Amino acid sequence: MTKKTQNIGHGSKHESTLGVLLLGALGVVYGDIGTSPLYALRSCLDVSHGIEPVRENVLGILSLIVWSLTLIISVKYMTVVLRADNKGEGGIIALMALALSKPQDTKGPRYKTILFLGLFGASLLYSDGMITPAVSVLGALEGLVVLEPDLHGFIVPLASAILFCLFLLQRHGAGRLGGAFGPIIIVWFLVIGVLGIAAIVHQPQVMWALSPHHFVRFLAQDPWTGFRVLGSVLLAVTGAEALYADMGHFGRRAIRIDWFVLVFPALLLNYFGQGALILQDPSVVHNPFFSLAPRWALVPLILLATAAAIIASQAVISGAFSLTRQAVLLGYLPRLRVIHTSSMQRGQIYIPMTNWVLMVATIGLVIGFKSSDGLASAYGVAVTTDMVFTSLLLFIVARSLWGWSLWTALAVCGVFFVIDFAFFSATLLKVIHGGWFPILVAFCMFVLMVTWRQGRAIVLDRLGENVMTLEDFAANITQGEHRPMRVPGAAIFMTANPTGTPRALGHNLKHNKVIHERVVALTILIADEPFVPQERRVEVKDLGMGFFRISAHYGFMESPSVPEILECAGDHGLKIPLFGTAFFVGRESIVITRRKDMARWRQGLFSIMARNSQSATDFYGIPPNQVVEIGLQVEL
Repeated sequence: MTKKTQNIGHGSKHESTLGVLLLGALGVVYGDIGTSPLYALRSCLDVSHGIEPVRENVLGILSLIVWSLTLIISVKYMTVVLRADNKGEGGIIALMALALSKPQDTKGPRYKTILFLGLFGASLLYSDGMITPAVSVLGALEGLVVLEPDLHGFIVPLASAILFCLFLLQRHGAGRLGGAFGPIIIVWFLVIGVLGIAAIVHQPQVMWALSPHHFVRFLAQDPWTGFRVLGSVLLAVTGAEALYADMGHFGRRAIRIDWFVLVFPALLLNYFGQGALILQDPSVVHNPFFSLAPRWALVPLILLATAAAIIASQAVISGAFSLTRQAVLLGYLPRLRVIHTSSMQRGQIYIPMTNWVLMVATIGLVIGFKSSDGLASAYGVAVTTDMVFTSLLLFIVARSLWGWSLWTALAVCGVFFVIDFAFFSATLLKVIHGGWFPILVAFCMFVLMVTWRQGRAIVLDRLGENVMTLEDFAANITQGEHRPMRVPGAAIFMTANPTGTPRALGHNLKHNKVIHERVVALTILIADEPFVPQERRVEVKDLGMGFFRISAHYGFMESPSVPEILECAGDHGLKIPLFGTAFFVGRESIVITRRKDMARWRQGLFSIMARNSQSATDFYGIPPNQVVEIGLQVEL
């Protein structure tokens, strides 16, 4: 998922800023996976699995964690997936766009399959944005029980209060905190690494878990129990999607250096340290992470863990804002209010609707599940499903764009798929214990996305019926005997149709009987790429007789702006002042019918979404006192 600090990711990935990128990537990319030691090993040894904390089991589970981190993160994501960049950007939406980049991939079963993988995978990231803050903050605060068991009753209220404040502060922007994220996470990884080393010294035999034969023996000894444990082992690799989604912000080099130099070693040391402590004292299995610290260090460690959990939460929340904006621009969600929280960093945005939905869901999860162990059951399903979808899309990209042979693509992506599918199958066992939640969230988001997409396509088809081209319209009204009066000034008509006459233009002529001296049809087009170069931003076409057409191109990670478009149009010879120009915008009123293009319940859902869509005036930065909205009735 894409997050903050967009300004340092684009156009600045060079040697002089490597230190900035390394620090920024630590604070944004690795917050999620960095807090997994709080609960991952503890969940694997949970009593529900019926596993005794004896040497063979501890070494077997540790070996599973080590090789999962190695194969999934170090090999799959670091080595292969990070190669799949869409103009420097990553994430499942960017990967979907890459898979659909060939002209022939615009319809048919292949198109629908790729679209489903991308959209449902993106939908799952919303559930991740709800679960990660809840499980991370709960896992950090559960250290209070190690400090004083009587404090258990305060964990849920305290976690809810922290999360409420975190979501409340989103409207002020994350940029003010961003500078501290990297240093805090550096301290976090150093501390957990040192804690692990201190325990390993007393039980060095735990390092035998590096050998893969331990996890093979563990799985072979009791396949069913081992299969169930895989669902908890997965918690050690949560956050893998962030590595790919944030590639555009920090570059693959910074992400790889951080992983191999600091993050990976610190995680391994801490997991081995937890395992060593369990071998020495099996009674600490209920919270091995905080048991690593001496009693005098518990309070500082709890505070540091809470800070790391907040950083991990901030990263996924910001990622949800970015994902929402992408979905809006690509036409999968209605226009929502987007607030830019920084004048310096264009990637820092705040979307109130997304924020409040995430807040209610996250606090509800804390109250409902009450512990990180309970939430662990809900956590894995979304992660594993996204991993499977990424492997499938990667295969398509490897074949269609990279030119890999069928056997090479099958050999590489097939291995990834088998590993991912094994974890996915294991997490399905958790569906009745909480795994239903991310599936439900993803299904609801997927229905919203495809309903809006299909509904908008139907609306545009209806509006495009019997519409003449703007060239023909201009010729008809300027050459006939009853030519309308041309009034001074310019009028801009917003339209989604890049060739036809805007409906609002026809309605204005019909009712007001006048045409402005200069008439501009403005269409904003969103490309299947994250950013569009400035030289391709605007196309101006002079149709003659005072009529013009402007086509403005934006990427799915940019925010369209009418003032910017007019400024660019001036560079192309069409100088139209922002202030003093009249803007005409069509406002569709949806009429539900008995047509069979869309089910009645989906017609109603689309109608509700359309009524709550933000006006084009606010979304595109048009001066509100210069806008004329013209109502249009459209039958679905």
